[in-house]
Amino acid sequence: MSDHSTDAAWFRDLDPGDPAAARDVIEHGSAEEPADWPAQAVDAGFADDEDDYYTLLHDATVNATREAVRERERADDQQLKYSIRAMDDTDRTANELAERVAEWAGALFDEAGTGVSGARDVAERDPDTDAEERVVSLATRVVDLADEATDLRAFVERTAPAVAPNLSRMAGPVLAARLIALAGGLGELAKKPSGTVQVLGAEDALFAHLAGRAPSPKHGVIYTHDYVRNTRPEDRGSAARALAGKLVIAARIDHYAGDLRDEIHEELDERMATIRARADE
Repeated sequence: MSDHSTDAAWFRDLDPGDPAAARDVIEHGSAEEPADWPAQAVDAGFADDEDDYYTLLHDATVNATREAVRERERADDQQLKYSIRAMDDTDRTANELAERVAEWAGALFDEAGTGVSGARDVAERDPDTDAEERVVSLATRVVDLADEATDLRAFVERTAPAVAPNLSRMAGPVLAARLIALAGGLGELAKKPSGTVQVLGAEDALFAHLAGRAPSPKHGVIYTHDYVRNTRPEDRGSAARALAGKLVIAARIDHYAGDLRDEIHEELDERMATIRARADE
């Protein structure tokens, strides 16, 4: 249904069995003032009685909400959120299991390396015993997880610049994806104040501070950015605030406009140059 005029009932010319059309008019339709919609629905033959009208309205609104949620979950920024979380999970699990492989393989073989590279070596061995077969199998799983983490990182690095060009240029694709994931989505990140973005990922430290058990955190995951990590400790708070402020602006441009704007990146570079120049004073 395409007629969303304010004087039309939402069910006008609507087939009760067409949930897609019902969703369209519910999302886009409006009325200037209330009316006796159940009575109008019965008079128009849309519903048998008032109870039937409300049943049809309930079904239509629930379906519209369900479809909106499904579309939101399929959105590119949500795929970015899931992929960065999966990347972190597979990378962490691979490294944890690699420690187990190194420990076990060290008891079975004369030479056994450590880490994922050590697991790769073990995975290439030809086992002679049941125990060796199991450790080689476990090492193979480690390799598979590590390779999956690498593939997921490549996906993030391809996807983030398309989803959030300014944020990805400013933070790098991986950090941009982490910020989007921590916020719950690009739109949610764009709505947050810079002070909140500054400490995203440092929630435990923030809660400890609010409980009086620790000082206020100066930064969260943005610490991994060169502008924070490689700034002298006494200036990191200023660097984190400057970076967080520009990251929020970048996220807002990406969410509401989507075009790449060189000026915000140049402004950040100039601000960081000023902060770092303090070391020479």
